[in-house]
Amino acid sequence: MEFLHFTLIDLIDIIIVAAVIYMVFRWIRGSSAMNIFIAIIMLFLARVLAMAVNMRMTSALLGAVLDVGAIAIIVIFQPELRRFLNNMGRTAGNNTLIRKLLRRHQAEDMDSATISELVLAVSRMAENKTGALIVIRRRDNLQSIIETGDIIDARVSQRLILNLFFKNAPLHDGAMVIGGDRIVAARCTLPISDRLDLPASYGMRHKAAVGLAEQCDADVIVVSEETGEITLVQGPVVTPIESKNLLKLKLQKQ
Repeated sequence: MEFLHFTLIDLIDIIIVAAVIYMVFRWIRGSSAMNIFIAIIMLFLARVLAMAVNMRMTSALLGAVLDVGAIAIIVIFQPELRRFLNNMGRTAGNNTLIRKLLRRHQAEDMDSATISELVLAVSRMAENKTGALIVIRRRDNLQSIIETGDIIDARVSQRLILNLFFKNAPLHDGAMVIGGDRIVAARCTLPISDRLDLPASYGMRHKAAVGLAEQCDADVIVVSEETGEITLVQGPVVTPIESKNLLKLKLQKQ
């Protein structure tokens, strides 16, 4: 039986496959595609076992199922594949050499005055339980997001932010996008995350913040309309904000 002849190449092969499976598991963990991925792994292992014991018909049947299902897998895992490619491109883009070769622009940083105005506005909205969703642009230009809203192009100020998110204001729904020291747009639409491991207390604003952070390098501030709690989403990290100083510190670190 050939599969009992174990060599170093076989060990390396197993390690590579295990690493790929682990990476895929990390990408889709908590998403609705998890059960489908487990079923695919079971079919693959069954085919390997059938080939090892020379069950030709079973192996051919499972092979046909997996081959035909390759296209379906791409469709089913489209959000996860897009998220993976985005993350891979973002990681590569953060490399100094690659950034120079591609002439990729530097992250847009807010000055201390802008951060102070933003933090004061967020704190006031939290006190009044005014719901808010604020996107802070970094390297990704977010053009597709900006185009879903209304262009503002005004300097960041506490009064303007409070007016835009006032409950009866025409632009209070959706997200505000800030780039550098400017409010770029308001009433923008964000993608909704399909993660299943998010807390049940998270509303649509939180899911939209996580959904955007999955696709780009922007930071997103959420103010809950129900509780007044402040949450900062930076990549995969979701941080509850307990004080003005903590929010200011998190924004200054970028």
